[in-house]
Amino acid sequence: MGRLRQKGKAGAAKAYITRTAAIRKLQCSLADFRRLCILKGIFPREPKNRKRANKGSSAPTSFYYAKDIAYLAHEPVLKRLREHKAFAKKLSRALGRGEWSSAKSLEENKPVYRLDHIIKERYPTFVDAVRDIDDALCMAFLFASLPSNSRLPPELIENCARLAAEWQLFVMHSKCLRKVFLSIKGVYYQAEIMDQHVTWLVPYQFTQNVPSDVDVRVMLTFLELYQTLLGFVFFKLYTDAGLVYPPPIDVSKYESGAGVGAFSLQDASKGASAGLQKTKLVEIDGRKISGRDVRQTIKSIATLEDRDMDVDMDKPGADVVDEEEEFIPHPSHSKVDSMVGLPTLKSLSSAPQSSATLFSSYTIFLSREVSRSVFEFIIRSFGGRVGWPGSSGSGSPFDETDETITHVIIDRPVAQKNETVEEQERRHRRKYVQPQWIVDCINAGKILLEEHYTQGKSLPPHLSPFGENQGAYDPTANPVGLAEISGSEDEGISEDEEAEIGQDKNSIQAAMQAAASVQDPAALRAAELAAEVAGMEYGAFEKEVAKFSKKTKTAKGGDDDNAEKDMNKMMMSNRQRKTYEKVKFSQNKRETERTNLEDKRKALERQKTRKKGKEKDT
Repeated sequence: MGRLRQKGKAGAAKAYITRTAAIRKLQCSLADFRRLCILKGIFPREPKNRKRANKGSSAPTSFYYAKDIAYLAHEPVLKRLREHKAFAKKLSRALGRGEWSSAKSLEENKPVYRLDHIIKERYPTFVDAVRDIDDALCMAFLFASLPSNSRLPPELIENCARLAAEWQLFVMHSKCLRKVFLSIKGVYYQAEIMDQHVTWLVPYQFTQNVPSDVDVRVMLTFLELYQTLLGFVFFKLYTDAGLVYPPPIDVSKYESGAGVGAFSLQDASKGASAGLQKTKLVEIDGRKISGRDVRQTIKSIATLEDRDMDVDMDKPGADVVDEEEEFIPHPSHSKVDSMVGLPTLKSLSSAPQSSATLFSSYTIFLSREVSRSVFEFIIRSFGGRVGWPGSSGSGSPFDETDETITHVIIDRPVAQKNETVEEQERRHRRKYVQPQWIVDCINAGKILLEEHYTQGKSLPPHLSPFGENQGAYDPTANPVGLAEISGSEDEGISEDEEAEIGQDKNSIQAAMQAAASVQDPAALRAAELAAEVAGMEYGAFEKEVAKFSKKTKTAKGGDDDNAEKDMNKMMMSNRQRKTYEKVKFSQNKRETERTNLEDKRKALERQKTRKKGKEKDT
């Protein structure tokens, strides 16, 4: 007879645990439990049968794996949180009694926890950490743009701004930026580091406010973990690139609004050579001897003593003869030129890339209304020289009167003003383009013509380079029927004539469709006569009839396909049918949106061509 299974002791009831039971088991508060779950990456689970997992109860609750909660019970952070709870009680008691000396000593010995071991546990390899820094970068850039208040201390905002600047410095140095997209939310960037695509979002530089309905405590817990993660990743990236981390900052430049320019990159080899020069040297008999020479000499003496001991341990009477082997050179069968060492991060970053030097031959000046932080980062990441006026901050390498400026990024309408001869010559030498030209050149991987982006012109559509919405509306492609509309209206036809022609075409098409569907010779002859009266050629008429006949055949075939799809849906399970219906619903919704946008575009094109025709008539 097998073992009897007790209710609630096996299966889902043992594998899952409710949040209330987990808090009771860990003996911590709900806020500390949330913090632990965020730091350790533990999230609620959905059991297959909630009633069995909750031991027969159907009350709504959150479930966790029992193994995850047992894993949390041995976490050092939990121990520190308990110590901090006891510390808070002792401190409040000392302050209430007026024991200032004991309160000061308690404050000096305040328990603090570290998250280094959690980063090592969650990210065993460096590639795993690089793959997971997207959210960390988005959070760091978000908090760097927020104002400080009682919930957000200024030290936190400053630390996030420093991390954001360090990341931008490394991307500019390694030339690893690949895609940029200007959206309503902000600017999307994508960089390629160690064959991993890192995408992050940077908000625009507007005045931000923290909404009252947002739980900042949860976001601060995530930010605490992300700051530690970014510190680990940045140290590894800077060290592999041969740079000093953290990069030194010029406080005067930073306070004057230099931004990223206040940080400077230093080569780590220079610091190492400077450290070697500080080694102590001793001069003996006119010869300088360092500590390294002394250690090598001691090591050589120790090896000689070991050899003498080996000789004494040999058998007596055995003559030890040291025979030197002759070195016979053998020719190598492999080509030395073809042998390539393992690539490192420094060699990969220094390898020549076509898009990394896109703006290397251009000197670009940013106008005062252009976002300097965005376009300085973009242009410098692709090898270009960039300058800005003094109103945008200090640290510009050149001013507006520099003769080497090739492009001026300007985002304001054309204004007529009296210019001097020197300013007119300068304007003729330079090209004034709108900011979208920079981003479109990066996404296209080449320098585009400046004619479509000049000052005051309507810009071409700015599309996302990430290619996530395939099959959606593409404003660069001509929709069906747009060429015929523009061609017919360019000939200067009035609206009444256009309406009459449209009615004739509709009547002819209806006749041809009826003839093709019924396949009646008399109806086909009537449609041919109507087309001849309207001025349609016989060859074009035959093509239209063939097209309508093909449409009717496909419609009949479509009915058969629909019947077959209905039969297939009957063979599906409920879960598969619901999934299939969701997929079809999303496809139909996307197709409806695309057709609506194409219809709107056709209407706008008609309005434009009519305005052009009226202007020509006047």
